[in-house]
Amino acid sequence: MATTSLPGVGLLKGLGVTLKHLFKTPATQLYPHERPDLPPRTRGVIALMDENCTVCMLCSRECPDWCIYIDSHKETVPPAKEGGRARTRNVLDRFAIDFALCMYCGICVEVCPFDALFWSPEFEYAEYQMDRLLHEKGKLREWMDTVPPPPALDAGAVIPAEVSDAIAKAEKELEQAAQQAEQAAQQAEQAKAATAPAAGKARADEPKVEAGEIDQETYDALIAEGKSERIARSKAKAAYVKKQKAKLREEQAAAPAADAEAETAAAGTAEAPAAAPKPAEVHVEAGQIDQETYDALIAEGKPERMARAKAKAAWVKKEKARLREEAASGGDASQVDTPPAEPVDRTGEPEDAAGPAAEAPQPAPVETADPAEAAEPAAPQKKLGDIHVEGAGEIDQETYDALIAEGKSERIARSKAKAAWVKKKKQEQLDAGDDA
Repeated sequence: MATTSLPGVGLLKGLGVTLKHLFKTPATQLYPHERPDLPPRTRGVIALMDENCTVCMLCSRECPDWCIYIDSHKETVPPAKEGGRARTRNVLDRFAIDFALCMYCGICVEVCPFDALFWSPEFEYAEYQMDRLLHEKGKLREWMDTVPPPPALDAGAVIPAEVSDAIAKAEKELEQAAQQAEQAAQQAEQAKAATAPAAGKARADEPKVEAGEIDQETYDALIAEGKSERIARSKAKAAYVKKQKAKLREEQAAAPAADAEAETAAAGTAEAPAAAPKPAEVHVEAGQIDQETYDALIAEGKPERMARAKAKAAWVKKEKARLREEAASGGDASQVDTPPAEPVDRTGEPEDAAGPAAEAPQPAPVETADPAEAAEPAAPQKKLGDIHVEGAGEIDQETYDALIAEGKSERIARSKAKAAWVKKKKQEQLDAGDDA
């Protein structure tokens, strides 16, 4: 016979289980107060690195749910090197994923050839309406910040070439930045150490020079080297100030010695003769040019500005040499008047410099003891540089044709042909004067 239980026994058993678990803590996690510990490669949501996306459309074509939407446009990229060909590339405008359709298969992440899609452990993207589960590229880019780094390689594994090159480049940039910072710190310390004693020993009588003028020799040398006028003028101003300060310091240092010599000379019976000027004290005003140097440089194809500057420097050098020779032969170089600088026309052709502004100064007549010689001075022998030719701008056709046949450029051939024409005309006038 089947045994029967008393009525209500099952209800009592159920109430016993209820009472047993009534005062126990629940086994479920109290989310959101307690966050779950997820595995490192949890497939929470798909994140986008839009910088790597080339709009190849592989992810959209391979998606089984067709939940990826991509829009783009084409832009023309200028060539990386001069003379190259411009290229067109696709620029990403929109990248959206509809997570209401996505089944999290991960095919899009696997087929992406440029590492633009990654799995992110982010899972808190629930919405109250289904149409809000369509997330655009801005939201997908935010989720990229939660993507964990890739796992470390196994022992003995070969690092990919792209990764090793990127690591080497980053290390080199960091090393260069550290070296530059160290050099800058050392230079700052050296400058501070150099200026500190000088500031402490600064004297109240330090010579002061007002800027404004320029050192002509420095200016001409820089122009001859091809420097711009602004740079040449600024450096020439600095050189002028430096020379003036050095001159003032020498005068201040020589003042006590000069006073002592003056007292000794006053106490003595005979005066010491005045010292002859040193070669370094000879000063020549720049402004004229050496015509022979100018013609030679123009014939070589040099630009007019460089030829004029070098011709000025050559004229100053010759004039200084002449003054030093006169001083050494017994004349007083300080009494020799240098011809004033005449204005030079810088807007004309190279042959315009052969005019009166470019004529070399004639030396002052030397007094002789013989009255006959003084009455009839010998006529100075003319040179090519002393002759002026009218009609600048014509060319010597034979020279021009020969240079063009040699493969020279038209500018060089024309300038050399002009110089050859001027030279021939000067030689003709010189021969005619000798015949007369």
